[in-house]
Amino acid sequence: MSALKFTRRSILTLLFSATVATTAFGQTQTQTKPFEPQVGQPGKDVVWVPTNDALVARMLKMADVTAADRVYDLGAGDGKIAIAAARDFGAQAVGVEYNPQLARLGQCYVQAEKLGERVRIIQGDIFETDFSSATVVTLYLLPELNLRLRPTILKMKPGTRVVSHSFMMDDWEPDERSMTEDGTAYLWLVPAQVAGTWEFRESEGKGRFVTQLEQTFQQLSGRVGDEPLVANARVRGTQIDMTFVENGMPTKVAGRVEGGRIDAQVTRGDKTSRYIGTRTQGGSGG
Repeated sequence: MSALKFTRRSILTLLFSATVATTAFGQTQTQTKPFEPQVGQPGKDVVWVPTNDALVARMLKMADVTAADRVYDLGAGDGKIAIAAARDFGAQAVGVEYNPQLARLGQCYVQAEKLGERVRIIQGDIFETDFSSATVVTLYLLPELNLRLRPTILKMKPGTRVVSHSFMMDDWEPDERSMTEDGTAYLWLVPAQVAGTWEFRESEGKGRFVTQLEQTFQQLSGRVGDEPLVANARVRGTQIDMTFVENGMPTKVAGRVEGGRIDAQVTRGDKTSRYIGTRTQGGSGG
C-alpha cells in the first residue's frame, strides 16, 4: 500500500508498458503506455494507498535497519519501502506484492535505481510466502490482515523487528509508538518465549532462586518463591527484565534469553552478580 514516484518516465516506458488495442479506419493498431497505479485501486485484500517519504524513513529508523538486515515488505505496492531500505540503509530487501503489474513496476524502479543486487520485488501472496529469514518486517495492511499474520510473526526468531504503518495487531501492544503529522507507526519486537519454571544459580557463589513465569506476548507475570513479580516485568525481543522483593529488598534481574538459558545480571542493593537461568519445566525456548 505504499507509492513511489520517479521522473524517469522514458526509462519506465521502455521497461514497463501495457498494450492497448485501438481501431482506426477499420484497422487495429497497437500502442504502448507506462502503467501508472491509481491511488485507491483495489487489490486482493487492500487498496493501494501512498506512504509518504518521511514516514517510510521513520519506520525504517524505528526498526534500526542496517546493512546487516534482511527486510521483507509485505504488501509492497510499487516497492517503495524495500527500495528505501536498500538505498538509504544498506539492507537486503524483498517486497512481496500480489498485483503482478505493481510487482513488475516495482522491479522496474529497482532497476532504475541500480539496486538489483540488493532488492527484489516479487509477485506473491503474503500468506503463502516464506519470510522467516527476515530480520525486519514492514507492513501497511489492515488490522484484520495484521491479525492473520500475527501467529506467523510470533514464531519468527526472537528479536525480529516488525513495524506497521497506521494499524496495530489487536491485543498485542506495540513496544514503541511514533506519532507525528506524517503519520503513525508501531514497532514490535518478536518476544522470546520464556513461560515456564526457571532455576537461576549464581555463577560464582551459592545464590539461587526459582521463578515461575507466565507470558502474554512481551508481558510477564509470575512468582519467585512466594513473592510475585513486580509490575512491568517484560521480555523485549531476547532481553528480559523483571523485579521481585526478597527479604524486603527489591531484586532486579536483567538478562538475555538464548533458548532454554538466560544469562542474567541480578542486582540486590549495590551488589550485582551474574546468574545463569535454566528452564526446568514448560516452554520450548525462543
